[in-house]
Amino acid sequence: MKEMPLEEYVLKGNAACAGCQDMVALRHAHKALEGDVIQVVPACCTSVVQSLWPKTGLAVPVLNTGFAAAAATASGVRAALAAKGNDHTTVMVWAGDGGTFDIGIQALSGAFERRTDFLYVCYNNQVYSNTGTQRSGATPLHAQTSTTWHGKTEPEKLLDLVVAAHEPAYQATANAAYPRDLYEKFQRARGIRGPKFIHIFLPCPQAWNYPVEKGVEIGKLAVETGYWIMWERIGEEFKLDPVSERYRDPAKRKPIDEFLKLQGRFAHLFKPTRDDKKLAELEAFVQHRWDLVMRTFT
Repeated sequence: MKEMPLEEYVLKGNAACAGCQDMVALRHAHKALEGDVIQVVPACCTSVVQSLWPKTGLAVPVLNTGFAAAAATASGVRAALAAKGNDHTTVMVWAGDGGTFDIGIQALSGAFERRTDFLYVCYNNQVYSNTGTQRSGATPLHAQTSTTWHGKTEPEKLLDLVVAAHEPAYQATANAAYPRDLYEKFQRARGIRGPKFIHIFLPCPQAWNYPVEKGVEIGKLAVETGYWIMWERIGEEFKLDPVSERYRDPAKRKPIDEFLKLQGRFAHLFKPTRDDKKLAELEAFVQHRWDLVMRTFT
């Protein structure tokens, strides 16, 4: 992308794991925001990888906060900037799924209800990855974690619909495997006033148990099987991304097996014997999510 800035805000030598897709997404997000940002980070992988004291892995101001308080902290930062007459700096929460789906959802709801002018980003690796891979509200049905050894018995929370009920000024899903799309969505969000939310699908090689070089392939298979839907909503105007529009028809999607088989957390669905019942439940949930998203937004 010739138009993408050459400046790097995610620096070399940070403490991220090999193959970390969080750093890929964060890199392109910061390029879109061009460094004019204050990043608020609750407890999550990013709070671990951003620095090895006394050095830093990010070339922007970062404010670490409590697990439950990211959106409330961002509201305070926004108010402080307003008091100084600064209306151009983006205040961005960068939180994992645990700090968004579960522990941070109350503060998120409050900040959106107050119409805080900020950008909340949930990078969703579907597990409490930096504390031992415990299940979160974003962990998918039948996925193994350190607290769901036989597979999770509940599907993930449909957080996008919860956020949509707060009528954000901007809302989108993204995927680290599609960096150009991610970059452009952050650019658009930057120019919109009011509460904004971007939900990023983010494979995690450590928690999902796949070879580190497979992150992009798994991210794209999530879209091609219909598991992850790419879309954008500005005010009431909703549109499917072209990359997901083609998979709106279930007949055009790849089998969900292609997405699952690359991940060790789903290996029990295929070995020692294929579990057709549980695979069918996953397929049904994928379509259920499509139906709800399309019925809600269109």
